[in-house]
Amino acid sequence: MRWSEITVYVTIVVALALWWLWVTASRLDRLHRKVNTSRAVLDAQLVRRATVAAELATSGLLDPVSSVLVGEAAWAALSTSTNELPPDLLELLGPDDAPPGGAELLAVDRGGIESELSATLREALDDPDEVAALRADPAGAELVDLLASSWYRVQLARRFANEAVVQTRRARRGPLVRLLRLAGHAPEPTSLELDDAWPENLGRPGTQSGAVGTPPSR
Repeated sequence: MRWSEITVYVTIVVALALWWLWVTASRLDRLHRKVNTSRAVLDAQLVRRATVAAELATSGLLDPVSSVLVGEAAWAALSTSTNELPPDLLELLGPDDAPPGGAELLAVDRGGIESELSATLREALDDPDEVAALRADPAGAELVDLLASSWYRVQLARRFANEAVVQTRRARRGPLVRLLRLAGHAPEPTSLELDDAWPENLGRPGTQSGAVGTPPSR
């Protein structure tokens, strides 16, 4: 085989290798961007759900104990994204009962905080008669519908975000990807695990008010 032929073959192999590296690095970059985007959407939906829960807690439509418990759980969730306690929540909880915020809560597991809010809301909406009474009030019906909508969006957003994490971690596990450090300095993404099980009495978004108690579809 002539040197010219060898040079051509080597050039082709090198070109293919460089093309593979470029394609793989580009795909990894897109996957990391997808993770960041989907996580930002999930964060926004979690904040939306906590905001609606806080409005429900301060609406005067829940019993006093449920109002305080939901208010505390909602603020704990909101404090992962904000540093100021809403005035109506502060009035409801009292300055001595307000949960810690800022850096203290940022160090706490986000999934645990959101799971606590889910459990508290399920407990507050455990009685079908109380949910029916909420829906009988126009303001209460609006808040229940907003809560159902935001909760449903949380479930969807978390599903997409965690799927993006799985895809990215699978791509990063390739032997050549690890050997050549194609992921660069990007940290390995982690999924957000939390309890977002649907409250039985909430009713799915888009259903009629009489659909309270409809179990979540699988």
